[in-house]
Amino acid sequence: MTDKKQDAPAIKVLVVDDEPQIVRALRINLSVRGYEVITAGTGGAALRAAADKHPDVVILDLGLPDLDGIEVLAGLRGWTSAPVIVLSARTDSADKVEALDAGADDYVTKPFGMDELLARLRAAVRRGATDTDSSDPVVVTSSFTVDLAAKKVTKNDEPVHLTPTEWGMLEMLVRNKGKLVGRKELLREVWGPSYATETHYLRVYLAQLRRKLEDDPSHPKHLLTEAGMGYRFQE
Repeated sequence: MTDKKQDAPAIKVLVVDDEPQIVRALRINLSVRGYEVITAGTGGAALRAAADKHPDVVILDLGLPDLDGIEVLAGLRGWTSAPVIVLSARTDSADKVEALDAGADDYVTKPFGMDELLARLRAAVRRGATDTDSSDPVVVTSSFTVDLAAKKVTKNDEPVHLTPTEWGMLEMLVRNKGKLVGRKELLREVWGPSYATETHYLRVYLAQLRRKLEDDPSHPKHLLTEAGMGYRFQE
């Protein structure tokens, strides 16, 4: 069974890693599922390949021999919005946050399970496709409905009152559905640049949103926390 229809154009995945065994494993696992795989072993080669081949998704290792992966990410984000999944042995939350703030869509630590990586890749492909479409501004979950155009939220067919700040936080998460949104990015967008370190605001307002929207706020299904990294909205 493949991850895509055989008659659809092949989804191009750029794999950037200097470890031959990882590149080989990814090439085999992706190719057998119908993806077109492009590889690069250095940051410079990755930027050239991205400009030449225009991949749909990038899997990027941070520990490259010539450039730091963050520099490569910045170079990519200068001209492409293709989803980038960072693959790295760096487990410190500061490294993860830095990558997310630089524009990464997801972060997977080494060693990784191939099934998990493939699931995240499929999610990234779906998000990339959604970003290029004029998607429906109404997002429906099992617990509540968000109308982005009308700036309204309903739960059990009843309107839910949100403060402007609560709405701002929810709107950003919903517009990036499935994507990990970094704490600094969320603070800058909702509160402003001078609030980039005030992470306690996020905890307070997310708790308020969960109380208003989740069926079981202590076990949320849609407004999720990624410890030390940020937040994710899941339909």
